[in-house]
Amino acid sequence: MNYWLVKSEPSAYSWLTFTQDGRTDWTGVRNFQARNYLQQMQPGDLVLFYHSMTEKAVVGIAEVGAGAAPDATAEAGSGWVAVELRPQQALARPVTLAQIKQDSRLTQIGLLRQSRLSVMPLRAEEFDVLLELGS
Repeated sequence: MNYWLVKSEPSAYSWLTFTQDGRTDWTGVRNFQARNYLQQMQPGDLVLFYHSMTEKAVVGIAEVGAGAAPDATAEAGSGWVAVELRPQQALARPVTLAQIKQDSRLTQIGLLRQSRLSVMPLRAEEFDVLLELGS
């Protein structure tokens, strides 16, 4: 199993909307590195959902329901892809960016090293620390 983090602005697509929808195709990614990560996602992989911009916090856990397929919001043949995500559960407490920055176990997390990337892998240890902080 692999672990991931996806970012969304709450005003564009929030955790609440995601849980109400029950699933979503993670569309609109237009960064080559993030696209490559989407292509690596497999059904059953776990994904942390991060509210960017205003809240700046990990707020929930999702699961990859289906692997990469052409992004319906992109021009046909463009090579952009989307994956299906399904919400699993909200964290008991959001894990803020400030908490992440202060935790010595998370110094190498992609969120701090490549802050503008909207899809990124997590090491199993990083995923576990974030779950611990959110429980």
